[in-house]
Amino acid sequence: MKTTFLYKSDPARGRLWAEVFRRRAPHIDFRIWPDIGDPSQVRFLAAWEPPDDLATRFPNLKVLFSSGAGVDQFDFTALPAELPVVRMVEPGIVRGMVEYVTHAVLGLHRDMPQYRRQQQEGLWKPLPVRTARERRVGVLGLGSLGQAVLEQLVALGFDCAGWSRSRHEVAGVQCHAGVGELPTFLARTDILVCLLPLTESTRGFLDARLFSQLPEGAGLVHVGRGPQLVDADLLAALESGRIGDAVLDVTDPEPLPREHAFWRHPRVQLTPHIASMTQPLSAAEVVLDNIERFEAGEPMLGLVDRARGY
Repeated sequence: MKTTFLYKSDPARGRLWAEVFRRRAPHIDFRIWPDIGDPSQVRFLAAWEPPDDLATRFPNLKVLFSSGAGVDQFDFTALPAELPVVRMVEPGIVRGMVEYVTHAVLGLHRDMPQYRRQQQEGLWKPLPVRTARERRVGVLGLGSLGQAVLEQLVALGFDCAGWSRSRHEVAGVQCHAGVGELPTFLARTDILVCLLPLTESTRGFLDARLFSQLPEGAGLVHVGRGPQLVDADLLAALESGRIGDAVLDVTDPEPLPREHAFWRHPRVQLTPHIASMTQPLSAAEVVLDNIERFEAGEPMLGLVDRARGY
């Protein structure tokens, strides 16, 4: 049977994927939604939001690929139980996240938000300079992105720790695991970076209780998912001084309503979910690598554990 790969996401990026498929896998019929061809021939689908009723619409579908790093946008209850779901794991995503988080952490470390406020006031006032080894950075989430970020921060000399639900070992990093070790991790964290996946257990994770366990004036870099942050609790923590400054790349909803306090808050820096983006050419290469693994009966990189949700 002829094999069709269906791409359902940004058409401009899809055309770049098509170039890679034509060069490397000419035997695969690459199509961009809504040009699906014969639905019975669709064996592979890449989408950010898959179409409804996959089992009926594409009866021979073998693998669903997320066109981005996350899979929280998928309604797993609506997907065939036996259908493998694969999240995007590609070098461009990792490099972009490392760049963004490093920039944000360095900015907080060197008091750049405060210098911006002083500039607006016409105030020339040097602040005490601390070395990187004196600044304790903690990363929530020790997947591929979290580990790559920590590798860069360790190389810059920061005192780094990481936390995840399961145990990890990362060179040069104090690793904590499980709910029981979360307070210890938070108590030693001057700048907190959230890179957790969005699951039911991480929804609302960044709340007043968590903020209260951080040192006074801690910085926050949130690059996970918008629903993990309780907005009102962050505003209260900023007002009390528990959180000194926050860098937010994700919000709920996106974009925020124009009247939302984050837009104008002097201690909040907002960016429009641009910390890390899939690079289309390398993404297509990664997907083709995974198709080869699938057809050879080998484990695919980024295969989602549905029980964990990532």
